[in-house]
Amino acid sequence: MANRRTLLACAIALCAQFAVAAGAHADQLADIKKKGEIVFGVLGTDEPNSFIDPKTRALVGYEIDLATAVARKIGVRPVFKQMSVAARIPELQQGHVDVLAATLTHNKERESQVDFALTHFVTGSKVMVRNASGVTALAQLAGKKVVTVRGGTQETNIRAAVPTATVVTFENTQQAFQALQQGKGIAYVNDESSLLADFGKLGPNAKNFTILPTSIGIESIALGLRKGEKGLKTVVDATLRELETSGAANALFMKWYGPGTRPNIATRGFTIHTDKL
Repeated sequence: MANRRTLLACAIALCAQFAVAAGAHADQLADIKKKGEIVFGVLGTDEPNSFIDPKTRALVGYEIDLATAVARKIGVRPVFKQMSVAARIPELQQGHVDVLAATLTHNKERESQVDFALTHFVTGSKVMVRNASGVTALAQLAGKKVVTVRGGTQETNIRAAVPTATVVTFENTQQAFQALQQGKGIAYVNDESSLLADFGKLGPNAKNFTILPTSIGIESIALGLRKGEKGLKTVVDATLRELETSGAANALFMKWYGPGTRPNIATRGFTIHTDKL
């Protein structure tokens, strides 16, 4: 009897410990404050959202600045972890990062996997083609080789728009863009905003490429969070709202996307908002 009581007591104690542990991890915001840092998953290869400054070797960009603002609001240090497009959601779900600031499109399919903060960028997928290919319209990509990033909505969009195109994917957009320049495909798919930045990198060679006018999908970009972390989402959304109302969000857009930058977009055609799909 004594042994049974001892075993029962141990079982109760273990259950209590698991309950405490579960409770501690139920509030991610508290955990972040306790450790004094928040880890953001970023691409680091997607100029101007997040990329490595060639002079300082530091991660910079539009989403890096937004992430830094969130960390400042919480009162902790921002830490950035680079990852591939395909690894974003698994890395978040497995707890390797706290938040995704990795050009993550908010769509219905992903809502079952992650929660989304307010939309902080709106763009569309477009296609850049080699002029020598003679392609002037999307339909002409039928049966042709098209390159893009693996695991992103760009791949889904081009397959839907031109089902018979041969789609070749790469680990990141830089590799896909390089493949286009090397003639490994006649077309390259990316978000329009990033595509404009890529086009700006071409310099004199830009005359050999054209961005087709037709959009193959509207992309609402948002920070990604683990499911059910309401406390953290509240703080992240509050930070984004404050940036919008203060004018800082527009200033950040102009800093990374406005006139004189590689994307060279004249005005911001969106505001930070709740995305209703």
